Amino acid sequence: MKRRRPVRAESSLGDRATTGVLWSVAQRWAVRIGGLLTIVILARLLTPQDFGLVAVAMAFVPVIYLLADLGFSTYVVQVEKIDARVLSTAFWYAAVAGVVLGAIVLGTAPLIASVFHLPAVAPVLMAIAPTILIVSLSSVPTALLRRRLAFRSLAIQSFVAGGAGQVVAIGMALAGFGVWALVAQLLVNQAVVGTLAWVFSRFRPTWEFSRRQFMEMARFGVNVIAIEFVALARVWAETAIVTAVLGVTGLGYLNIAQRLIQAAQDLSAAAVVPVSTVVFAQVRNAATRLISAYRRAVEITYVLVTPIMVSIAIAAPLIIPMLFGPQWGASVAPSRALAIAGIFTIAASLDNGLFYGTGRPGRWLVYAILVDALTVTTTAATVRFGLVSVSVGFVFVAALATVVRWFLVARLLKTTTSQILKPFIPTACAAAMSGAVGLAVLYATRGIAPLLSLVLVGLAIVLAHLAVVRVLLPEPLKAVVAMMRKRVRRTTGRGWASETTPSEAAPEITV
Repeated sequence: MKRRRPVRAESSLGDRATTGVLWSVAQRWAVRIGGLLTIVILARLLTPQDFGLVAVAMAFVPVIYLLADLGFSTYVVQVEKIDARVLSTAFWYAAVAGVVLGAIVLGTAPLIASVFHLPAVAPVLMAIAPTILIVSLSSVPTALLRRRLAFRSLAIQSFVAGGAGQVVAIGMALAGFGVWALVAQLLVNQAVVGTLAWVFSRFRPTWEFSRRQFMEMARFGVNVIAIEFVALARVWAETAIVTAVLGVTGLGYLNIAQRLIQAAQDLSAAAVVPVSTVVFAQVRNAATRLISAYRRAVEITYVLVTPIMVSIAIAAPLIIPMLFGPQWGASVAPSRALAIAGIFTIAASLDNGLFYGTGRPGRWLVYAILVDALTVTTTAATVRFGLVSVSVGFVFVAALATVVRWFLVARLLKTTTSQILKPFIPTACAAAMSGAVGLAVLYATRGIAPLLSLVLVGLAIVLAHLAVVRVLLPEPLKAVVAMMRKRVRRTTGRGWASETTPSEAAPEITV
């Protein structure tokens, strides 16, 4: 009888990572396209003030999410071995913290509103408070799904939650509920996500709580939440600065631009990031494999993201009024600048995941403090000149931060800085070439239907990008094509393949 060849761990991890990336891509496209369409509808039914109020409220809530989690979910994803004691300790901390912190938000909402001199923010904050408990209760189940590379389950979770929240938001906006349509969307989305996380993970906590395990997780988690807190502090400061000088309406214009860029990033780079973080954690003790995995993730991300950001930077005058209406014209310039900044920061999330996955969040904390302090300082110096100046400041900070990251990553991976920045050079060439072609087509198609002009501009940018990438970055382009072909073969050959083999369904976890 013919002996069956053993499956190499490296090949198994690569296959699971590829499947995870493709499911993550599908999730991001479905959810973000649906979300973008919802924003398009809501932007025509609601006012900039409505979006601004929610932006102010949400500038505070995420830090509560962080304190409720304490970085334990990230610890669960990256730690080498895990058991029921670790999981239960993380869960019970999150459960108690969710109750306490939710109550604090309810009690301090009027005080926060008074700081911004916006009384309407208080009821919004109070309505959002229940999401704190929902998020904290689902943090461990969600972390387990990520650790198992169960991105199909996460995709389904997002499909259902996103669709439910969008239907509720549009219905309430049509009924005239104003800002409460946005609040309801958040509540429904988080409730569905939390419920499905428990269903898919099959996690059931025990009554164990280990003080030793808690302290070990806290030592790691304190760096994680410090990094996130620094980012949130930057958002708070920017929100306060923009609101004080340009008002809530100015903040609303900036918020729409930021949402557009975030949607574009989620359709591309963000699909690779959660998978690559898990892969970095699993290969961190093999230097050669770690460097190879990082380089491939960065190159693929550059290939996927660059044409999207270039398209926004060139075609924003067509995209903004077409999607959101002519009243959002002030969001065009910030969208263009943020798209250019996005080209520089394409690899930032991957670098963050690299430091998390290798168990060195402390180094990233120092970087985050310096960069976010520079961002706030730049915003304070430029806001008096308007949103355009603020956005140009973002580009400056993004370029400087990218250079700093090259040195940090090179030191972490014990390689040369030139090897880390090497993928960026052809990316910059592709962006410059495709941007020039897109700009020429934009001016050549003036006077025709905006939708047709947008299609022609986008097509020209993508073709120019592919032409340059095929010459300068052929390997990552082939990798993207190979991933798609592999998924298609599996789909047509035996249906959508399972994310895990039977032996991988519950890896090294006894619950």
